[in-house]
Amino acid sequence: MTNTLETRLIEIVRATPTTWAVLETVRDLDLPDWMIFSGAVYQPVWNHLTGRDLTYGIKDYDVAYHDDSDTSYEAEDVVIQRVAAAFEPPLRDLVEVRNQARVHLWFEKKFGADEPYPPLEDSAAALKRFVATAFCVGVRLEKDDSLNVWAPFGLEDLFDLRLRPNPLRVKGAGGWARTTGSAKARWPEISIEP
Repeated sequence: MTNTLETRLIEIVRATPTTWAVLETVRDLDLPDWMIFSGAVYQPVWNHLTGRDLTYGIKDYDVAYHDDSDTSYEAEDVVIQRVAAAFEPPLRDLVEVRNQARVHLWFEKKFGADEPYPPLEDSAAALKRFVATAFCVGVRLEKDDSLNVWAPFGLEDLFDLRLRPNPLRVKGAGGWARTTGSAKARWPEISIEP
């Protein structure tokens, strides 16, 4: 079943023009341990399943990379500027780049100290931190045009249009009500588990 869902995910991502353009552009930049994740990946699936335009609801394209050789903001900013220069508007303004090796340095200050945020060993580790299991999916386009998929909680919740709390997160942390309310407003078809 998982292989079938992974195949379906890959087909949907390949058919989503903006997500695909981001994948191709970032692949050519050859960032260390990179992937795109979050809304640019799960939202096209929901759009496909609910008969919407594949790009509906996508507010940004989260590009993750992991480089622990320099975790300064200045080093990250060099990468942010490099990625931005590779895109034309409007995508330039929608692509958000973050070095996952430095998220632990600012996460608690920005989002509150209701739970610890330990350093991440690679970009895929960030997928275990999203509030809902359906959000925990990332993809990377390889040099041979194959698409690698990471989904630490599987793809069933995503394809079942179900938001279930991430079991690795502190219950009630991370803006669950705000995040799920926003998703439900855009995709009324989804179900939300308490």
